[in-house]
Amino acid sequence: QAQLVESGGGLVQAGGSLRLSCAASGSIAGLNAMGWHRQAPGKQREFVAVINRGGSTNYADSVKGRFTISRDNAKNTVYLQMNSLNAEDTAVYYCYANQGGRIYGGQGTQVTVSS
Repeated sequence: QAQLVESGGGLVQAGGSLRLSCAASGSIAGLNAMGWHRQAPGKQREFVAVINRGGSTNYADSVKGRFTISRDNAKNTVYLQMNSLNAEDTAVYYCYANQGGRIYGGQGTQVTVSS
């Protein structure tokens, strides 16, 4: 099985930036798409961004132009650079990875944006 560990969350003022990381370990052969979801208090989990092994990306409309997803295949790590953060970005951010159709998820990292 693959294990995913997120890091980089924290408290930031509105307009600030954070960079999240998600490192995959264990049985990680064949990892394809890696990405991020988030869940704000009282809301459903929502898609944020995804990147496939070849580098193609897709973003939620709410983060386009502010967030950038990238990955280092040699390190089996995916990153989420978040700029121009606002209060609506406050959520627990979860990393996920697709391995041959099986989805793995991390434990999440809290991002809190103060206004």
